[in-house]
Amino acid sequence: MSSLTVSPEYTALLTKFSPKLIRTDKENEAYSEILYDLDRRGKTLTPAEKELAELLTLLIEDFEQRRYQLPRARPLDVIRFLMDQHGLKQTDLADVFGTPSIVSEVLSGKRELNKEHIRRLSERFHVSPELFF
Repeated sequence: MSSLTVSPEYTALLTKFSPKLIRTDKENEAYSEILYDLDRRGKTLTPAEKELAELLTLLIEDFEQRRYQLPRARPLDVIRFLMDQHGLKQTDLADVFGTPSIVSEVLSGKRELNKEHIRRLSERFHVSPELFF
């Protein structure tokens, strides 16, 4: 859907729901409920309804990022958390760090993560490298 041409159906949906920047938990819940209803219909959505779902998703994500921002974790805490979630021991990360002794040195804080460690951790756990800075 072009920003220059808006279908009458999409205009009607915007009039019906009047989406705007979310400022309260109550508004967030209401938009989430609308999005949930659209999501339940899945593949039967019209192009206009899909466009509305995308808009609501952006508004909800924006609100939740501003409202529920988590504190940054230290890189070593992130590694320990990922190890715990995946049921890994230090020796399981030898392929990332090169040797079990380097894993131990990094986790004890005696050695810092380097770019290659971060790249390998990111690939291993399918997370953003940003987590390790």
